[in-house]
Amino acid sequence: MPDFDEENKYNGLVAGIDEAGRGPWAGPVVAAAAVVLDKNLPAELLSNLNDSKKLTPAKREKLYQLLYEQEKLGKICLSVAEASVAEIDSLNILQATFLAMKRAVDNLKIKPAHALIDGNQNPKNFPVPSATLVKGDARSYSIAAASIVAKVYRDHYMQKLATLYPFYGFEKNAGYGTKKHIDGLKLHGVVEKVHRLSYRPIQEFLKK
Repeated sequence: MPDFDEENKYNGLVAGIDEAGRGPWAGPVVAAAAVVLDKNLPAELLSNLNDSKKLTPAKREKLYQLLYEQEKLGKICLSVAEASVAEIDSLNILQATFLAMKRAVDNLKIKPAHALIDGNQNPKNFPVPSATLVKGDARSYSIAAASIVAKVYRDHYMQKLATLYPFYGFEKNAGYGTKKHIDGLKLHGVVEKVHRLSYRPIQEFLKK
């Protein structure tokens, strides 16, 4: 379970950084930043914060709401940012993810002294000194919070996209290559600015 041990290694405020949406065939990649300003957070929040992938959608939604409630109380500072499908296609998914992470930090209302980034890849020229933390969303409260914000924000985005393009099952698959998504591509083709044209499965549909 996450704790504040990693954050406590640094002087000054620490931002946890995580992303959502590197694997899907459609939609933006999203990054979130979370800075805990007051570690005296509700037990309901601290006892349930974890890697977003280990939580049910209902629990993620609840924690998402709790996090933003704590932001209103001034205990947490949250930020979320995207890199578009066009940026993914022009830069590649890794560099687009780094771009979203940089934007998330730049968008924070309170600038941290350090950033802890989930994973093992540290972006160059980051806005603040940064370090990576493998499986950080299961080890750091700040990264776990960012993980939930990024995931839920992106799921909401894809649900809205599903109302415009109802053939691909985005409301359930979030743009991943499920059978529903593949069937939609077979019947209705690729949607420019929605599908990632640089991804090999999408390129295969463009050839048909």
